[in-house]
Amino acid sequence: MSKGKFYITTAIAYTSRKPHIGNSYEIVMTDAIARYKRLQGYDVFFQTGTDEHGQKIEEIAKAAGITPKEHVDKVSSEIKSICDLLNTTYDKFIRTTDPQHEKVVQKIFKKLYEQGDIYKSHYEGLYCTPCESFWTESQLVDGKCPDCGREVKPAKEEAYFFKLSKYQKQLEKYIEENENFIYPESRKKEMINNFIKPGLQDLCVSRTSFKWGIPVDFDEGHIVYVWIDALSNYITGIGYDPDGSSEQYKKYWPADVHIVGKDIVRFHTIYWPIMLMALGEPLPKQVFGHPWLLFGEDKMSKSRGNVIYADDLVELFGVDAVRYYLLSEMPYTSDGSITYETIIERYNSDLANTLGNLVNRTVAMSNKYFDGAIMPSNAKEDVDDDLINTALSTVEKVDKLFAEYRISDAIEAVMNLAKRCNKYIDETMPWALAKDEDKRDRLGTVLYNLLESIRFVAVLISPFMPDTANSILKQINTDVDSYDSLSSFGGLKSGNKVGEAKPLFARIDAKEMFAKIEEKQKAQKAEAEKDDKKEEKTEGIAQIGIEDFAKVELKVAEIKDCEPIKRAKKLLKLTLDDGSGTPRIVASGIAKWYKPEDLIGHKVIVVSNLKPAVLCGVESNGMILAADCAEDDVQVIFVDSMTNGAKIR
Repeated sequence: MSKGKFYITTAIAYTSRKPHIGNSYEIVMTDAIARYKRLQGYDVFFQTGTDEHGQKIEEIAKAAGITPKEHVDKVSSEIKSICDLLNTTYDKFIRTTDPQHEKVVQKIFKKLYEQGDIYKSHYEGLYCTPCESFWTESQLVDGKCPDCGREVKPAKEEAYFFKLSKYQKQLEKYIEENENFIYPESRKKEMINNFIKPGLQDLCVSRTSFKWGIPVDFDEGHIVYVWIDALSNYITGIGYDPDGSSEQYKKYWPADVHIVGKDIVRFHTIYWPIMLMALGEPLPKQVFGHPWLLFGEDKMSKSRGNVIYADDLVELFGVDAVRYYLLSEMPYTSDGSITYETIIERYNSDLANTLGNLVNRTVAMSNKYFDGAIMPSNAKEDVDDDLINTALSTVEKVDKLFAEYRISDAIEAVMNLAKRCNKYIDETMPWALAKDEDKRDRLGTVLYNLLESIRFVAVLISPFMPDTANSILKQINTDVDSYDSLSSFGGLKSGNKVGEAKPLFARIDAKEMFAKIEEKQKAQKAEAEKDDKKEEKTEGIAQIGIEDFAKVELKVAEIKDCEPIKRAKKLLKLTLDDGSGTPRIVASGIAKWYKPEDLIGHKVIVVSNLKPAVLCGVESNGMILAADCAEDDVQVIFVDSMTNGAKIR
């Protein structure tokens, strides 16, 4: 019988590039919570997905020579495959390019506009393209984006704004009356003191400077900005519609918890609840902001060669070992750390020695001493009580820790039970009992207590390491794997036979493993330079030093002649007078926007020291400057008042 519904979500992943292992922590953590709730008997709905619109994606796609949709299809597929690789049990993988999502977002925007919560104005500020955020001068840190530390640039455009200020007091009241809405407490204090108390500013919710987004259907040229688009996924994915929501939405909303990174708590605890207030919908019960997973003490960077991907780790260590490390190594409020050294160390000490060795030798002893038969527990001694009490109390501890999303502490509690089992083996010494025929019943009881405690371990680790849990249950040959079966000690049936003892985790030879890792790191560093060049194209303006700029020679040149180039629909052949006395031939891809007669006689700026290139049989010696003024609109920069050969500095 179901204990009720439980709706849990991750933040949707941005489709700029393949996510590294730090990004993958969130989906594994959320999956562990979802699995645990299902184990307890809840009707769980678990949603994740991808955020696929925005200027950054438009620029990345343009630099790659593909459409934005082609780009997000590829990256979304990579993200989904990583979720599957890590054995996560999401019920819905939403994409913000899903037609139903886009349709409902347009309805939401229109509803908020028609009821006066969205208004049209102009925005002028400092814009960070990667974060898709506007900032004031006072919000910058060392003159750069306070979120990502990158350069910002001035921007001004017509935009729609959402009246956050209208709902400030209502939000403050909700947070006050729902003390666990923002969790943990440190995130709550940060939101109240740094963002809410200083006063909420109205939020820019449309853009006109790029096209890759959901159109505002009543105002051509505007697209719905990320906040309303991406945040709405939590309700559009389960069937919300302003014109009438689905039964699924009515069943699962409000969400029980949104699991998000600490860097986006602000959007989920200020923008999102106010949107829901304006829509007249219930607010999520809780937003949990988790810390980051760092490489050592640093953020992951391709140029440093320290980026770790989930698929690489799985190839080296296996799915459950990766899940275990991610979940056990992340502290509750402070950032976690990942290094290959610590992965190998934890693998050998926790998984191979503590857990794997416990299961292997217990099953092996059962086969050796009783031909695999599980004996009844009828020769108890006082030493048994502590093991039994530890097993029962571990269930209570794990339940309490999961309720607070202290996932690393919960997994530690389960591993402590495994350690207690190993201590129990040392205390009871089954190998010594086996030498005395009069101690046979006692030996059977000791092994029963060990097998039953291992069953507790298997059931409790199933949210963390599901395949390992199944393997353990198979080795001890039981199907008694429900959460309710842990309410008392003794669920394992005597008379059954255990299975074959098989190692769960073989010890890793650190030297051999580091040789494999070094090969991967070399390949990663080799690609870093290429990737960094691609990233420069997507960050708005690529940064160069003054010495690099000084190498570029720009001159004024007059177009003396112009003609189409055969077999090249896009190219025009320009004959230029740049004041040198020798005609300069340049092939330019502007035939779509200009006819030869439109250009002859005008003066342009030419890059005069560009290496020659042969284009469709024409040797081009330079490049003329033009501007992308709008989508599919290129305009050549004319400087008719200047002298031929004048240098541009």
